[in-house]
Amino acid sequence: MKPMTDARTTVAELRGRVLAFVQERDWEQFHSPKNLSMALAAESGELMEHFLWAESKASLAVVRDPQKRPKIEDEIADVVIYALEFANICGIDLAAAIEAKLGKNAVKYPVEKSRGRSDKYTEL
Repeated sequence: MKPMTDARTTVAELRGRVLAFVQERDWEQFHSPKNLSMALAAESGELMEHFLWAESKASLAVVRDPQKRPKIEDEIADVVIYALEFANICGIDLAAAIEAKLGKNAVKYPVEKSRGRSDKYTEL
């Protein structure tokens, strides 16, 4: 099997790999939306922990640190795995959900008002 890369692996393939992994271990019984959303939040917190107390500009150096990067990669993988499993269990089409959300965000954040600004849409 070829190694997976973003350039050649589809979301459907990732979802299938996660589903197979879960099914082989009979873990679907534990994967309610509540439990998966909590696991997703916990893993997001573990990812954030790597950047705690780092200034925003310095956080990029943290990612580039060869000793820290593998741990950060593990945490982002955990976040995405739980998100994929949440979509699997809930029957959410991720591509359609992302497309819909980007459409909503385009209305909230029109380019002419939001370009180069980090303000919330209610403050534009």
